[in-house]
Amino acid sequence: MILFNRTIFLLCAQAASAVMACCSLAADPPGSAAASYVVELFTSQGCSSCPPADRLLASIARKPDVVAVSFPVDYWDYIGWKDTLALPAFSARQRAYAAARDGHVYTPQAIVDGLAGAVGSDRDEIEQAIKSVNGRDGAMTLPMRLSNADGRLQIEVAEGGGGPAGVFVLRVLRTRTVRIGRGENAGRSVTYVNVVRAIDKLGDWTGATATFDVPETRGEDEGYVVLVQRGTLEQPGAILGAAKTAGL
Repeated sequence: MILFNRTIFLLCAQAASAVMACCSLAADPPGSAAASYVVELFTSQGCSSCPPADRLLASIARKPDVVAVSFPVDYWDYIGWKDTLALPAFSARQRAYAAARDGHVYTPQAIVDGLAGAVGSDRDEIEQAIKSVNGRDGAMTLPMRLSNADGRLQIEVAEGGGGPAGVFVLRVLRTRTVRIGRGENAGRSVTYVNVVRAIDKLGDWTGATATFDVPETRGEDEGYVVLVQRGTLEQPGAILGAAKTAGL
């Protein structure tokens, strides 16, 4: 679904068996994946153009060196179907990205590394966005890793440049199939992957080596993504580093 408007253009360890890091510290064992990029997909069950983007994100998410997550938005609920996974905070996150960039808000929209936008169903355009952020200030260069022990998730962030930045933990649902009853996708069953269910700030990273931890309260089909990102929850900026637990 694409709605045009001049101001609104509506469209990322320890190698433990249960944890995989997207950014490797020097001490990581062989086989750990180095970070490449983060893709955030803003999608809606009420958008007929979104299912191809949801399938593309599932394909991108299978790459071990990539963090790919879905943020379901609620601004299409008025056209006949209330998105069962959407949260107002996700719509606000997308609009905040737009306010810092080009003012374009639409579904399906992908944001790469918090810096560049692309049509979420267009693989070529996403690849161009990835190329465009390489070497830019705030690009994904910060080593970090995850480990888990005694029911807690530990996040280690290495020394580096680009800070200060916040450390944010995202609770992520691995997969959910939704039967859509009304609206533009009425009668369709759509499978969503890596759906964000909550995002919280753990603390601040100032450029020095730091460790953060959080109790693991995820459900059976959930995992965690951790972002080191400039800005705030209300005004997100460039993502400096990211990591994910296994299965995402």
